Amino acid sequence: MPDRQRVRAFLSAPRTERAILVLIVLNGITIGLETSTFLVDRIGGLLHLVDQAVLIVFVVEIAARVYSHRGAFFKDPWNWFDAIIVGIALIPASGPASVLRALRILRALRLVSAVPNMRRVVAALLSAIPGMASIIGLLLLTMYVSAVLATVQFGPTSPEYFKDLPTSLFTLFQIMTGESWPEIVQQVMTQHPWAWLFFVVYILASSFVVLNLFIAVVVNAMDAQTVSAEERETDERLTALMQELARLHAKIDSLQRPQEHGAPAQTT
Repeated sequence: MPDRQRVRAFLSAPRTERAILVLIVLNGITIGLETSTFLVDRIGGLLHLVDQAVLIVFVVEIAARVYSHRGAFFKDPWNWFDAIIVGIALIPASGPASVLRALRILRALRLVSAVPNMRRVVAALLSAIPGMASIIGLLLLTMYVSAVLATVQFGPTSPEYFKDLPTSLFTLFQIMTGESWPEIVQQVMTQHPWAWLFFVVYILASSFVVLNLFIAVVVNAMDAQTVSAEERETDERLTALMQELARLHAKIDSLQRPQEHGAPAQTT
């Protein structure tokens, strides 16, 4: 077996993948522990040693993947994701670039590319973005129209929440999230008893309709992603089965040829 195939088989082995997962989790824990001055004063050297050792393993892993896959490595977006995260960790964490030291925690995001189910969820979210665009537009339009109405109607009596358009937009966003909206509505209703109707319609339109549309789009995208993943797995199994059948057929033919042509012709 060529060296590249051996390296590729080693990297794709379940034991190797599990070891990389363990190192990713371990590295995320050590980076989090380094935020504690109490622990840094006592075991800071050990934490730094573990961090550097894990980084070396990640660099060797990326280099081995580039070696084994060659140009195909750069065709996979997840490989770019891993390479960028590991590359950021190689930036010197001293001098003007010391602020980048906190970016080491991004290495924990490699769990997304290392766990197939997480990759499937992220792919579903990305595929749902085009469908979300129209829903986002509808939400922004609802908020804008409501903010203009609220500024005109409630601005003079409740300037704390509705004095101008930006303030009204922020207040309506806060109401949409369900944060402290009863206090806001009660204050407005002291001067405008009918204001409850405005806020009820706005909450129903923004929270219960538009946001549920977001959920529906994401769920549909995840279902489609799951179906496509199952179809790919089925195709791969069928391809492997057809290849195995072709090998068996070729082996049977090779065994039959000597029997057909190897017997000497009989003479009378």
